[in-house]
Amino acid sequence: MFYSRPLPGTQPPLNSPAYGSTQQRAPLAVPIRVPHTLTETSGPRLSPEHFAILADMSVVNGHAAMGERIIVAGRVLDEAGRPVPHSMVEVWQANSAGRYHHERDQHDAPLDPYFEGQARIFTDAEGRYSFTTIKPGAYPWRNHHNAWRPMHIHLGLFGVGYAQRMVTQMYFPGDPLLPLDPIFNTTADAQARARLVAGFDLDVTKPEWALGYRFDITLRGPAATPFEEGEHR
Repeated sequence: MFYSRPLPGTQPPLNSPAYGSTQQRAPLAVPIRVPHTLTETSGPRLSPEHFAILADMSVVNGHAAMGERIIVAGRVLDEAGRPVPHSMVEVWQANSAGRYHHERDQHDAPLDPYFEGQARIFTDAEGRYSFTTIKPGAYPWRNHHNAWRPMHIHLGLFGVGYAQRMVTQMYFPGDPLLPLDPIFNTTADAQARARLVAGFDLDVTKPEWALGYRFDITLRGPAATPFEEGEHR
């Protein structure tokens, strides 16, 4: 099966000089496109029967996490705008102070014992997904002497198996760090970058409980969401 390719400039390059660590891990030769075989296209199947659903990151053991509670919802779509049903979505992020619940993150910011920063959900029959979390904080990341990452949430999307995985980041509207962020700006096309910024949505917002943001994801084609290569923070 053949799919439409993304338009030039709508996907981040493997090597971006402004994003320092890409120069250390980018391939030195032109990557070869390898056709999918039966292994990549037939399994193992990822389903809620085999994976725990973790859709609320704002509470751990009955205790509320620190920070602003939010709801993120959207749809996963193919290049024709059709829903992608029953797809596993993994989510990870920093806490409200801008620190990850991970031993490698030694940023001088408080850890929240009631925020682990990870979730796992599945799209429904119409490609819809939703999770509750805490709005993440910005944090320094040493790309240069005063570099800060804007608020963002990572999302990993899976097809029928682990070999079919795509990773992207969701950003927040109005963040003053976006124009300065080399990772966000590795996507040259302005319209494609805009697809990485969630929109406030009153229909997703729950009265007197949490603001809602909508973030739709298109997997491929000219209107595809920008996806990452390698390990991004």
